[in-house]
Amino acid sequence: MRKLFSSLLFRIALAIALGIILGNVLPDSVARVFMTFNGVFSQFLGFMIPLIIIGLVTPAISEIGKGSGKLLLLTVAIAYANTSFAALMGYGVGEWLFPSLVASTESMAQVAKPEDLQPYFTVSIPPLLDVMNALVLSFIMGLGISYGQLQTLRNCFIEMKDVVAGVIAKAIIPLLPLYIFGIFLSMTNSGQVLRIVTIFAYIILVIFALHIIILLYAYTIAGLTTKRNPLRLLGTMLPAYLTALGTSSSAATIPVTFAQTLRNKVSEGIAGFVVPLCATIHMPGSAMKISCCALTICLINGMPHDFATFLHFTLMLGIVMVAAPGVPGGCIMAALAPLASILGFDTEAQALMIALYIAMDSFGTACNVTSDGAIAIVVDKINENKK
Repeated sequence: MRKLFSSLLFRIALAIALGIILGNVLPDSVARVFMTFNGVFSQFLGFMIPLIIIGLVTPAISEIGKGSGKLLLLTVAIAYANTSFAALMGYGVGEWLFPSLVASTESMAQVAKPEDLQPYFTVSIPPLLDVMNALVLSFIMGLGISYGQLQTLRNCFIEMKDVVAGVIAKAIIPLLPLYIFGIFLSMTNSGQVLRIVTIFAYIILVIFALHIIILLYAYTIAGLTTKRNPLRLLGTMLPAYLTALGTSSSAATIPVTFAQTLRNKVSEGIAGFVVPLCATIHMPGSAMKISCCALTICLINGMPHDFATFLHFTLMLGIVMVAAPGVPGGCIMAALAPLASILGFDTEAQALMIALYIAMDSFGTACNVTSDGAIAIVVDKINENKK
């Protein structure tokens, strides 16, 4: 029971429920206290986003770039292509299904930022860099450290990663339920929440179905490559899927993923190389989920959602997520940068994204790690053919 109460998913679900229940009950004077907190927290979050990018992406690129070999490049290319394809698939399915759903809820309250609940005061915390500057700096430093073998500078950024990860784990994640409570309190007070909940209950079902499709096509490709039964290959990876479902951690599932990959007759050397690497860089389930939710919020708020914009977003998403698995809630935290800089999401839209992502976090992680086994099978077969 104590484990349940301490889980982030439970606390966020409780925050959403309380925000909906208390939205029309709390007096405005009390509700404005939470609006004040949300204003300060959103400024802090905006300040941290560039630092999160630099602190997480720079050491990740420097570590990935250490290996020099065709096998590394092949694995990274396949992982990145599949992550980007999954995100674009989420966008494509969303463009087909979601507009009619959003249109069907037009009779409900319009989604607009409430003006009746204002914070008592605001605090301005401008970021040190904008998001694009942080991304460019991360790539320059990461590649420079890798090619120059600059161990001292690498250690500095590894220590910066520890600081950033500590801020996420000790400050941002614990305060997220209170922040999300304030968001849903505000939406309920302004009559928006019914429409939001109705739309996203449907979106979540679509995302679960797409997770299954991702696994099926990944193992179909692996089966065609090796001329083996794809369903049997996928069935062998079921323990890894269930472990990830329970732990919500790619890193914690690596031993199980490795063991089941060996049972799929992948050589030990390839499995030992591909599985840990893909646990860091291969995020098809998470990318698809973020793409679907982002498209939905764009549709709700009447924001641009053309293919070119989302292609830019998904290609950047596959890059910034490379460092995400080592940090609790890392995928969505890393995704805040392209969400803000490319799609123009404000802090309220980002808070909705965080709540939705964490509500489905374990399923995305399970999809990620299970599909790692498919990449290991393909890489092993290509390596075998070259030999």
